Amino acid sequence: MSEELRLLPWPGPNGQRAYLSTEDPTGFLSRLADDLETAQLNTGADVLAHALQMLDDPRASSGELRYAVRRLGECLSDALRVAESRGGRLPDPEEDSPAEASA
Repeated sequence: MSEELRLLPWPGPNGQRAYLSTEDPTGFLSRLADDLETAQLNTGADVLAHALQMLDDPRASSGELRYAVRRLGECLSDALRVAESRGGRLPDPEEDSPAEASA
């Protein structure tokens, strides 16, 4: 098994992207990253549901709506990072598919 770099769902010490280099996808840090990704996606779903309720409430103030949009932006950023990280760990379909027979 080759060693892969995994984009982690938290930033490095100076806010830069953080990566994990491991051959063990079940190691402690890999499981911690999996758990945090799941929590981030669940939080995004919760924030989205709350924001949609706020949009239906004519009494919601512009400040409340701006706050909801900020949180939605954070959740979208987290979700995009999760998608990038998980997408980077998918097998290459061209490597896994059988070679096409020549005609």
